[in-house]
Amino acid sequence: MEKMNNAFEKMKMLVGMEVEDEHQQPAIEEDGNSFSFMDDFNRQCTLTTKQRLYGFAICLVSGLTCTLLSILVFFHPIKFGITFTFGNLLALGSTAFLIGPKRQVSMMLDPVRIYATAIYLASMIIALFCAFYVRNKLLTLLAIMLEFGALIWYSLSYFPFARSMVSKIMVSCFDTEF
Repeated sequence: MEKMNNAFEKMKMLVGMEVEDEHQQPAIEEDGNSFSFMDDFNRQCTLTTKQRLYGFAICLVSGLTCTLLSILVFFHPIKFGITFTFGNLLALGSTAFLIGPKRQVSMMLDPVRIYATAIYLASMIIALFCAFYVRNKLLTLLAIMLEFGALIWYSLSYFPFARSMVSKIMVSCFDTEF
């Protein structure tokens, strides 16, 4: 019964519900290990459902606004790269409000999407590097194109069989004989 209560408390923490007072302090589990950093972080940063929805909506709307406003500065690739990437970061962070940062990271590092996540995050870093340090418009534009492709591939990883379907469509489009 104790293990079931502990599991229930951990599930409450993952979704941001309040845990009972006696379990507020980081405790030692039965096997002698203390809670991990993310468990402690989730325990200290609990939000109500209403707060999570507000945080999600604000981050998502801000991210989409930045992404759409980046179109206004499309002919200035450095400004475009910064606003587009910042919009992507805000939109990506918005889901952490809904499911929590620990679950967000664990979903991103899931074996099904680990490569898509790595390519997506690396493309954001490359785009910001090209915009801030290299200051080359062509390289920044190429990095943004890579980032956009990685964003699509990463997003498709959340839909069952979407990546394989898109791969088959792309192969069939380029495999036609003339």
